[in-house]
Amino acid sequence: MLHHIVDCITKHIVVGSEMMSSVVVDAAATSSSEKKTSWPEVVGMSIKEATETILKDMPNAYIQVLPVGSPVTLDLRPDRVRIFVDTVAMTPTVG
Repeated sequence: MLHHIVDCITKHIVVGSEMMSSVVVDAAATSSSEKKTSWPEVVGMSIKEATETILKDMPNAYIQVLPVGSPVTLDLRPDRVRIFVDTVAMTPTVG
């Protein structure tokens, strides 16, 4: 049985422990069989592109961007999506 519940949900995009943005959106809940749980198509995209792609499928996602190998909690949050990154984007410099 498909239940549609419209909620006002706050969406957060997080880099490490710092919140980058917060937006209030309306989202309709769908059955668990229709929900996407992974996004292999975002591998190789920029963080912004990956975030936009994930939010199209899961508008209420709480997205965390973390370095590969970061310690994470083992609790299950159905609204959380973690993006792990490991590429240096610019030359590190002193100063």
